[in-house]
Amino acid sequence: MDKQKLYDSVERNAETIIALSDKVWELAELSLLEYKTAEYYCELMEKLGFTVQRQIAGVATAFSGSYGSGHPVIGVLGEFDALDGLDQEAGTAQRKRHSETNTCGHGCGHNMLGAASLGAAIAIKEAIEQGELKGTVIFYGCPGEEGCAGKAFMAREGMFKDLDAALTWHPGSTNEITTGSNAASLQYIYSFKGLSAHAAGDPWDGRSALDAAELMNVGANFLREHIRPKECLHYSFLDVGGISPNVVQPTASVLYMIRGEDVTKAKALKKRVDDIAQGAALMTGTTVTQRQIDGTASTLSNQVLEELLYKNMGLAPLPQYTPEEWALAGEICKTYPHEGLPGDETVLANPAAKAEIAQKSENGGRAINDFIVPYVPGFSFSPGSTDVGDVSWLTPTAQFTAVTFASGSPGHSWQNVSLGHSSIGYKGVLYAAKVLAGSIQDLMTDPELLSKVRAEFAVSAAAGYDCPIEPGIIAGPQAL
Repeated sequence: MDKQKLYDSVERNAETIIALSDKVWELAELSLLEYKTAEYYCELMEKLGFTVQRQIAGVATAFSGSYGSGHPVIGVLGEFDALDGLDQEAGTAQRKRHSETNTCGHGCGHNMLGAASLGAAIAIKEAIEQGELKGTVIFYGCPGEEGCAGKAFMAREGMFKDLDAALTWHPGSTNEITTGSNAASLQYIYSFKGLSAHAAGDPWDGRSALDAAELMNVGANFLREHIRPKECLHYSFLDVGGISPNVVQPTASVLYMIRGEDVTKAKALKKRVDDIAQGAALMTGTTVTQRQIDGTASTLSNQVLEELLYKNMGLAPLPQYTPEEWALAGEICKTYPHEGLPGDETVLANPAAKAEIAQKSENGGRAINDFIVPYVPGFSFSPGSTDVGDVSWLTPTAQFTAVTFASGSPGHSWQNVSLGHSSIGYKGVLYAAKVLAGSIQDLMTDPELLSKVRAEFAVSAAAGYDCPIEPGIIAGPQAL
């Protein structure tokens, strides 16, 4: 099948794809609260002829839409949750609120992520309908990526394991393959309970839960010196026992994110944090309980799939930008520090790749990175975490970024919200959809390629999936 037919399909459906992206941008719902967004997706897919399943894996805003029959079965991952505090007017280089009622915005571009992934699924569906391709395509609506690990809950319930492969992408400021791995993570709430008393009149009768939580944090901060380089700890207070300083606070709770190179090491580090929490409770005469919120696994790289995506990034036509788009991106760039060359550490460590990037990006000064970053396979490690990792332990998985933002744009920013509802963002969405569709076509038509993908996965995932989320933990807005 000529890939131009897939690209043409994406263009024919461009209005639907962009309308979806814009609708999700407007709704801007937080993690695991994406009820309107999820229903909009499901109704759209039903109209388009997909077989839709709602509330999959026991997660209220998780869903899937499938089309076709038999193997290969290829999954396309979509995200659609927003972030608080990032409401922003579209298509402007000034910080300006868009809504009087909603403080949320798509600072990570998830409105575009899901739209492009579904766009690819639509193109593959049409090719199957026309007899050009054989197999099954499944779009997965994956909620709560921002701190709630929706895919990990789905993976725990067996989603993804029957796929032959899964592909995804992410909005960004470069056209680039994502390679290497990243940290596993665990999120737990530690809740201390003590006794209230008058802080001056009879403090000896009180047992301060806030003291315990603070001592836990002190102990955890001392622990930082004695953990591995690829491990880290973060925490935030959820409850400080009230605002009255003349009361011995009877309750306090703190949320910890514990990261390790893999799930096993993250769990080992958590045991040390548990001991610190127990020690803090012992020192203050309080008690402590803990409850898991979520967790994510490290990501397994699949070089065969990455090379496939990279090939298709080169085959799909790159977006061309108008003078007005260049001007807007240039103004956006002025609103944040913009230094260094585009590309991750693995790429920039390669002298030939670094020289090419320097030349094409005008030494990092170009407002839009309108080129493809060279693919340099490697074993780089990102200290961040993603629930795509959980998918990668159940089926071969690969991902890339496509340009939807200005060069060097900070993550989770109002600048990203602004361009996520602009012609610059739209062009990145359609490009990503074409790259995904072309890659899925290759997987469906080249058994030898898919065999190589699966062979690499059999080796890298031989240890088996260690789900970071305990049995019985429920994904939902009630988690905190």
